[in-house]
Amino acid sequence: MRGFRRKDGLFEVEGRVIDRKGTDFTPASGDHTVPPHEPVHNLGVRLVFDEAMVVQEVHTFTAAAPYDLCPEGGRALQSIKGLRIGAGWGREVRTRLNSPDNCAHLKELLVPLATTAIQSMSALRVDLPELLDATGRPQKIDSCYAYSAERELVMHRWPQFYRAPQTEP
Repeated sequence: MRGFRRKDGLFEVEGRVIDRKGTDFTPASGDHTVPPHEPVHNLGVRLVFDEAMVVQEVHTFTAAAPYDLCPEGGRALQSIKGLRIGAGWGREVRTRLNSPDNCAHLKELLVPLATTAIQSMSALRVDLPELLDATGRPQKIDSCYAYSAERELVMHRWPQFYRAPQTEP
């Protein structure tokens, strides 16, 4: 995974999966054999998004796949154009790509790509005001393990939103 700002002001993240076997691999089609340590899969996704984290472009690429038709599985990912990277991303990706008409490997890259996008933007957002929900609670709370409302980080940074851990009876 990697992310960066482009010269045109947009942002880009890219993720790739490379799968190699230690022995010969013959796909179910039986039409070829992949030698040991050569990629069975070498494919990925590139997302282009704006400062509001809205996906503007989706590009998929396949350098190696077990079947000739595999690259066609990337077309379905176009359905995430216009989707905002943020809360609910994974759920919406699964909803939009809930069919056998997409490449499962490319679909699975989309969740860590969102994380990469958010982390890539964090340096630009460090001086911006904290994002709050409708109740005034920082959106970072309960967004990950460290920001759990039960963690020390929340107790120190936002004591009014700290929740003491539940003890087992």
